[in-house]
Amino acid sequence: MELAFSTAEQYIMELVSRAAAHIGVAAYPIGGFVRDKILDRPTKDIDIVCDGDGIDLAHAVAALLPQTTKVAFFKTYGTAQMRIRGIDVEFVGARKESYSPDSRNPSVSPGTLEDDQKRRDFTINALAISLAPDSYGTVIDPFDGLLDIRDKIIRTPLLPDQTFSDDPLRMMRAIRFATQLNFHIEVSCFESICQQKDRIKIISKERIADELNKIMMSAKPSIGFDLLYRSGLLDIILPQLAALSGTEYIDNKGHKDNFYHSIQVLDNIVPNTDNLWLRWAALLHDVGKAPTKRFEKGHGWTFHGHEVVSGKMVPKIFGSLKLPLNEKMLYTRKIIELHHRPVALTKENITDSAIRRLLFDAGEDIDDLMTLCEADITSKNAQKVKKFLENFELVRQKLKEIEEKDKIRNWQPPISGEEIMETFGLQPSRDVGLIKTAIREAILDGVILNNYEAARSYMLAFAESLSLKPQNK
Repeated sequence: MELAFSTAEQYIMELVSRAAAHIGVAAYPIGGFVRDKILDRPTKDIDIVCDGDGIDLAHAVAALLPQTTKVAFFKTYGTAQMRIRGIDVEFVGARKESYSPDSRNPSVSPGTLEDDQKRRDFTINALAISLAPDSYGTVIDPFDGLLDIRDKIIRTPLLPDQTFSDDPLRMMRAIRFATQLNFHIEVSCFESICQQKDRIKIISKERIADELNKIMMSAKPSIGFDLLYRSGLLDIILPQLAALSGTEYIDNKGHKDNFYHSIQVLDNIVPNTDNLWLRWAALLHDVGKAPTKRFEKGHGWTFHGHEVVSGKMVPKIFGSLKLPLNEKMLYTRKIIELHHRPVALTKENITDSAIRRLLFDAGEDIDDLMTLCEADITSKNAQKVKKFLENFELVRQKLKEIEEKDKIRNWQPPISGEEIMETFGLQPSRDVGLIKTAIREAILDGVILNNYEAARSYMLAFAESLSLKPQNK
């Protein structure tokens, strides 16, 4: 079959072909590069496997390039890397692998191209291209990977039980590729994932999180999270999200399936943001609904305070997945805890005070917060959706008006704690906090103007109610 290579890719393959012939080995681009060329997806690196020493081949290639070309090689792993015309190229010798039941780290020994293709996770990743002069450009496809690409199927080269038992991370990879490529996992493969789901426990949290993030950043992440849920993997790796699944009826009153609502919100937000952490906020925004679910007689199902509970759950979830416990986690938590505030504003007369408080609490993240709120509309009633969006547009307009007038976003009150202490001769104490809070609340409530003079006058008056007098200078 004819594949379209860029000028740089063609140059690299011809270079490798010459170097391989010079040292008497056969070399093949293999794996994801070949798959993505067939699918006409962007490629950024090339993996080369040879039937000899990959490091030797890398040095032979480097000998054909300017002397400034550097080869990074790793004798322990038998691999080498270099960058050629902006493309990362990795070289390795063909190998075969064997596994022990309690580890995904294989015992490796030299092998043939066929051995190397057998050890690949999926048929679509076992494709290779010959660089030999007499068969240059021929796709080598021992497991019908080309047919699986045509039919959009994820399938293992060997029996799926063996493939997934050897390396349980492949279960996550199967779901990730199905999500990214919009392929179907072959029936026996999916059944094997369901049966072997507990094997995922030997995989490091970092590797699992990496696959989750790739699913999250796909065009339709709900495909992956649905597969994770149906396979049983989600119960193991993210039980707080799995706990949202299902509906319940009492007195003919039911509630929506909050798991499928959450992954729909995630899909909804995808076209509007590439921010991974905002996507995490979309996925976890209702995770507190499981622990807060109650049935109130005569009223129905309630989830009071679920947004606060959801936010409090974020550090534990991030910690369990070894996701960063830094400003990214704090951002995700903040967006989740605030996500009901704009909704509440659409249900009442919007006051300047409520808008000021939202701007103050959200700061620079207000636009992201509104993006999540709009993605949170999953009703199938077109009129309801239209009404919600119109209401949110009113909130956006009001936010803009108040911000232009009061400059509250990322605002700090004009009187600092240091000035309060200096004015009244105080040490850090409860009284300092009371005065500072009173000034902030008065400005946010519109009682006084947001300027230094108004704030100082208010400070002096409030301090008097605490029996505090300014110190004479």
